[in-house]
Amino acid sequence: MLHMKRNILVAGAVAFGLGLNAAAANAQEFINVLTGGTSGVYYPLGVALSKVYGDNIEGVRTQVQSTKASVENLNLLQQGRGEIAFALGDSVKSAWEADEEAGFPQQLDKLRGIAAIYPNYIQIVASEESGIETFEDLKGKRLSVGAPASGTELNARRIFDAMGMSYDDLAQTEYLPFGESVELIKNRQLDATLQSAGLGVASIKDLALSVPVTMVAVPEEVAETLGAPFISATIPAGTYEGQEQDVPTLAITNILVTHSDVSEEVAYEMTKQLFENLDELTAAHSAARAISLENGPQGVPVPLHPGAERYYKEQGLL
Repeated sequence: MLHMKRNILVAGAVAFGLGLNAAAANAQEFINVLTGGTSGVYYPLGVALSKVYGDNIEGVRTQVQSTKASVENLNLLQQGRGEIAFALGDSVKSAWEADEEAGFPQQLDKLRGIAAIYPNYIQIVASEESGIETFEDLKGKRLSVGAPASGTELNARRIFDAMGMSYDDLAQTEYLPFGESVELIKNRQLDATLQSAGLGVASIKDLALSVPVTMVAVPEEVAETLGAPFISATIPAGTYEGQEQDVPTLAITNILVTHSDVSEEVAYEMTKQLFENLDELTAAHSAARAISLENGPQGVPVPLHPGAERYYKEQGLL
């Protein structure tokens, strides 16, 4: 009887020990990095950021999730289904202000800022044979405006509106990710694509190397009409194969966003490691060259996470 009791006690102790080990394993922090389509800029930067976090934040496991980008990312954060996400500044602003037309019927009140990063450029590229040279030339043509309700597609809608145009002016409107849009232009099934991305985005690089293309300007006054967070910008000559001149366009700052349920310590580390390992992000994509610590807390349209705030205060920026 005593022997049986001892066995039960030992078994209980083992089970208790296993339980503690399981609890310790579950206590490990998990960082899911929400990005965009694999042919955009968010994805390679997200992969690099995930590696930086995995290598430098003790006790975390990381994962990268390819998504439809800004709008989906912000909704996933609100649901607690990601810890950090890339998103366009105007989408973040719309989510905080419950802009129903932008796909946010309720305020996403859990969103918190980590950093303003690099600007997205509105890049409209048409096949040379389409004959499109100006924005107005898109009338009667076939255009892809980005994945449905993505940050890119929201940008497209706002720009068309500011130009006194709408999708009704097009012969065909396609709602496709960057890579698919490019394939259809190569196959002569589309005339042009509007992409909101960092300079040197892989999809447009691929297209410009495959067929002769024209980069279509967005007039400077559109930035004035739309206001913040839109600014006028330039796609420098030589950014893409065959692009011999600077092309005027718009830019919108990208924001790294988290949510209020992420601990202060993890948000602090996510902010710190981002800025202390910028070389790894730049190696992943040249768009990261535009990320700077000084700009990190500037123009973020949601409250900064207390962890990010603590880091910026340490750096003398707040």
